[in-house]
Amino acid sequence: MSSVQRVRACLLAAFVSAILSACATPGVTLPDRAFTGRFSVTTTSGTQRENVSGRFNLEIRGRRQVLELGSPLGTTVARVEVEPGGARATGAQMHEVRGPDADAITEQLLGWPLPVAGLADWIEGRPSPERIARVDRDGGRVVLIEQDGWTIRLPEYFEHIARPRRLVLERAAIANAPAVTLRLVVDEPAG
Repeated sequence: MSSVQRVRACLLAAFVSAILSACATPGVTLPDRAFTGRFSVTTTSGTQRENVSGRFNLEIRGRRQVLELGSPLGTTVARVEVEPGGARATGAQMHEVRGPDADAITEQLLGWPLPVAGLADWIEGRPSPERIARVDRDGGRVVLIEQDGWTIRLPEYFEHIARPRRLVLERAAIANAPAVTLRLVVDEPAG
């Protein structure tokens, strides 16, 4: 093989290698499911009552989920990332809490319980399959779920898809945790 042929062979090999590695590089992965909308939370502890409201974004990719809560002005209230084996929650002042239980770390961060463990299923109008639940139906639609100490009411569904538009999640006060009422209004799905 001549030196010119060797140079061409090396250049061809480098070009093919570059193309193959570009094809193997993962691109931006879209979520399996994504939900956006508005939320309001009312916490009650004794005579104290607090309200927080804003926008939420929930993305689910396989067994990984990311929940973001933002104020009406767009400031991040909390970001919760859940993966098999653990979770991480970040608050408004970038305070971070990690642990094996997403619900526990969000309560530690926010001061009130946020039902991260069940939310990905409840927002679809079904109980989480791996935990015990009581379900009430009206015809074929789920209208109430009791699971993980929460009562989830599904008073309104989208007209064209069998998915809740509004959810009301309630939990009574327990030990040092306040009573919580979380209302979600899910945006119309795109497409």
